[in-house]
Amino acid sequence: MPGGTLLALAADEVIMDENAVLGPVDPQLGEYPAASIVKIIDEKKKNRIKDVTLILADVSRKALSQVHEFVHDLVKDKVGEEKARSIAEALTTDRWTHDYPITLEHAQELGILVKGGLPEEVYALMDMYPQPAGRRPSVEYIPVPYREGEKPKKGRAG
Repeated sequence: MPGGTLLALAADEVIMDENAVLGPVDPQLGEYPAASIVKIIDEKKKNRIKDVTLILADVSRKALSQVHEFVHDLVKDKVGEEKARSIAEALTTDRWTHDYPITLEHAQELGILVKGGLPEEVYALMDMYPQPAGRRPSVEYIPVPYREGEKPKKGRAG
């Protein structure tokens, strides 16, 4: 969701389906949220924190600042300085988990310029590119040699 949210914030116009969601763009360092790494530094005594955690916290602070500034810059010309700061704060901090779904209505409440009512032509286009069913392999195994009308031979991979 974060990548899609950044694309949406950069767009001149965003129209969302009623089932679509945006998501926070809070930076992650490996498997950990940057905001949570910074929080450790605030809650523990420094002499009780490993050097690697201190380094991660430093990188986390930089990442949080960079993403906040980037989001702010993406939206400030569209919504104004004050609202841009508010949107950047909401999307880049530890307000929600990284996978929190932001609905159309919620995005509008945050001040993100989105509207509902996707045109039917978009649905027609989406129907032309169906998503694969869950857990369906993307590669099909066909034994070789395999010719029209010939049974595949067992035990040979292609």
